Amino acid sequence: MRLHIAHETVYDYVPAVEVAQHMAYLRPREGPWQRVLAHALHVEPEPEQCSEMQDVFGNVRTFLSLQTPHARLRLLATRLVDTFGAPADDSRIAWEAVRERLRFRADGQYDPASEYVHPSTHVPRQAEFASYAAPSFETGRPLIAVAQDLMHRIHSDMRYESQSTQVSTPALEALAARRGVCQDFAHIMIASLRSMGVAARYVSGYLLTQALPGQPRLLGGDASHAWVSVYLPDLPQGQRWCDFDPTNDRWGWGAPGEDYVVLAVGRDFADVSPLRGVIHGGASHLLSVSVTVEPQGGDQPWAAADRVPD
Repeated sequence: MRLHIAHETVYDYVPAVEVAQHMAYLRPREGPWQRVLAHALHVEPEPEQCSEMQDVFGNVRTFLSLQTPHARLRLLATRLVDTFGAPADDSRIAWEAVRERLRFRADGQYDPASEYVHPSTHVPRQAEFASYAAPSFETGRPLIAVAQDLMHRIHSDMRYESQSTQVSTPALEALAARRGVCQDFAHIMIASLRSMGVAARYVSGYLLTQALPGQPRLLGGDASHAWVSVYLPDLPQGQRWCDFDPTNDRWGWGAPGEDYVVLAVGRDFADVSPLRGVIHGGASHLLSVSVTVEPQGGDQPWAAADRVPD
């Protein structure tokens, strides 16, 4: 599937910002199931410095330095991406075996996926997550079946409710309230998996969504999406991460489907925030974000996915 994505971010500041430095995660990842055909980033005002680099997770990030006063910052990222369906791999490894493989031993072999077992900014280690996860972790159960069951349960137990939480809302609070948005669903699933000693990472990206029956599809009505990737070490190198979307109860290899675009991966949202930075001035601000994802040309059918704007 060939998808065109436009992601616009606008900050209006009062008073004006004097100088600013920002880090943006807006270029989609390259991989076996995704190819970036075109990418452009337009910034107003024009930054004095703009450079790209790769972070420790393999994401491309853009550094922006603005040295002139500005009352508005606008970023428009446009991309053209090909996504490909991936065949299902046969993973049979039990979750206990994965936990043992990732357990630290002074004389043991280090697995880089171990980094995704430890607590992180938005995914703390708390007993409540282990208690919630326990019913899915039956003795000897393959980890892929565990992750599928946990995803189904979160999808069933949690209510998607736009604007019910903030970026800073703790995952434990969202779990207790049984409501949230895709970021909360992802953090809860990651926390539950890590509490049992297996590796899970946060995936940010986009989802081609479907208009409500009888209504036209609205440009700018989409939003960035988030889901979970689980480590399955019995598969070939380069194919060991399987993706699960508890918001929509979908899973797949490389992404939960061809209608998903992977933007960045990290330990949690703090690692892959689309835009963050340091400013001098701008004591108050108004933020506006608009995302449009649509097929490139033709009358391609919409993917069968829930509409889940954040």
